[in-house]
Order: sequence, then structure tokens, then C-alpha cells
Amino acid sequence: MERFKNYGLWLAIGSFIPLLLQTFGIDLDLGKYEQLWNAFLSILVMAGILNNPSLGNGFRDKR
Repeated sequence: MERFKNYGLWLAIGSFIPLLLQTFGIDLDLGKYEQLWNAFLSILVMAGILNNPSLGNGFRDKR
């Protein structure tokens, strides 16, 4: 249950939701910034997936 207390997980889930909506055809028109937005959201999702809260707090390791 420690993973659900981690802000990295919730950041990844929150970033994944707009990507999922776009996949299912819900139009989020961002104009010329859409590719940058998708890249930014993808980076946040990957950071949340690669995060391991059992080794530290957030993205920092225990010392």
C-alpha cells in the first residue's frame, strides 16, 4: 500500500488520463503544442512507472 501514498504514482496516473482520452478519440485540441504536450505527459508517466517508493521518498533514494 506504500505505492498509493507516493506522489510519483499519482502524477503518472494523472498524466496517463489525458493520453488515454486522446487514444479513445476524445479531442483535446492544443493546436501546435499538442506534440510537446504528449511528449511531456509521456515523460511524466514513465517517471511514475520507474519510481520505486520502497527505496526512498518520492524520487530520492534512502541514504
